[in-house]
Amino acid sequence: MSKVELKKKLIDEVEARKEELIQLCSSLIQIPSENPPGDSTEISEFIANYLKTFNIDVDWHESADKMYNLVSTIGNTEQGKQLIYCGHTDVVPAGDLSKWDFDPFSGEVKDGWMLGRGASDMKAGLAGLIFATTILKRLNIELPGSLTLAIVPDEETGGEFGVPWLLKNNIIAGDGCLIAEPSSPRNPTIGQKGSYWFELEVVGKPGHGSLSPIAGPNAIADTVRAIQEIQKLWDIEIEVPEEVKPLIEVSKRYMKEVEKDRVKYQPVLEKITVNIGTIQGGTKANVIPESCKVQVDCRLPFGITEEEVTHYLTEKLDALNIEYNIKPISFRSQANCTDANDPVCRAIVDNITFVTNEEAYGVMQWASSDARHFREYNIPVLQYGPAYLPTIHGYNEKVEVEQIITCAKVYVAAVIDFLY
Repeated sequence: MSKVELKKKLIDEVEARKEELIQLCSSLIQIPSENPPGDSTEISEFIANYLKTFNIDVDWHESADKMYNLVSTIGNTEQGKQLIYCGHTDVVPAGDLSKWDFDPFSGEVKDGWMLGRGASDMKAGLAGLIFATTILKRLNIELPGSLTLAIVPDEETGGEFGVPWLLKNNIIAGDGCLIAEPSSPRNPTIGQKGSYWFELEVVGKPGHGSLSPIAGPNAIADTVRAIQEIQKLWDIEIEVPEEVKPLIEVSKRYMKEVEKDRVKYQPVLEKITVNIGTIQGGTKANVIPESCKVQVDCRLPFGITEEEVTHYLTEKLDALNIEYNIKPISFRSQANCTDANDPVCRAIVDNITFVTNEEAYGVMQWASSDARHFREYNIPVLQYGPAYLPTIHGYNEKVEVEQIITCAKVYVAAVIDFLY
């Protein structure tokens, strides 16, 4: 049987069993796995039992209390290439249930849509990875290499106990990786901006409000001046390295032609974005505030490092003659990407076209994800998964059923191209 014939056989098998795939996705959504609190016990037990039904062994790794990483490997582990399929079980909290038009944990299918928290991010993609793995096992496909399914519990709060924990402890390794994170139907994300989150604390001198602005200094007033300087990060002209310019240009094309409502956001691909996320300061209107804290989320494009940003900020804030302190919060990373011609990128992109008969190409992500961890370990990686992007992390999250099926077909076909 030729490689093309084998892929068609696997794709046909997914099509024939698509109701089973959709039921699997519904079952995953029906298990609340909100993070926080981050207890993955119930969903991990469900997945492990499902895989065992098809004689797929599951290794459990508890990285933190009630946070379980599940690792399963099929194929030839003695030789050949290693491919990793990765997904996370945790979802962001559903929030105010009265603002949902349906039960966020119903897993209901209605009018061609899968409904519920995690439908797009990323239980539909996770279901596809699991299902594709079982199809290969059910048909006894003799793989010339191995496929490892890595299911992690902690992506939505930074991922410290998920992917980076597995990599640090040498539990998973591979020549390529696919993460089933939400993406556009024909455009996997093969690169992402860096992340630079920090907290700025400005110190003042308390006193009676009736003596301000002579008395002080006023921590809030000085923070306002500092914020004005921080926001100027957006104005820095950054020279994008030649090797990533094609990725930037194709991503601009994507924003113009595919997600047309995003065309106005094209500049974020080459700029430092600045979001003043929280501000907290003062005790009372008639007291000069002693402290003010601001938390800031910056995303860094290719061409600038966090060290350069820190130097810029220090220089500008020092010039204000204020007392302040900057400390990093959450994760920090540099802009990173995988070459569009890397075998793992080609395996996914080529099979999107193989399955759909439509043009596909990889693009830049303006946020961050677990992909950066794989690249830190020199594992080429990209992200491709079913999603209705406007509903991610919001109310009434959903995804088209047809997309779930399409992605599962791509997943199972890509294994063949990558490993053979």
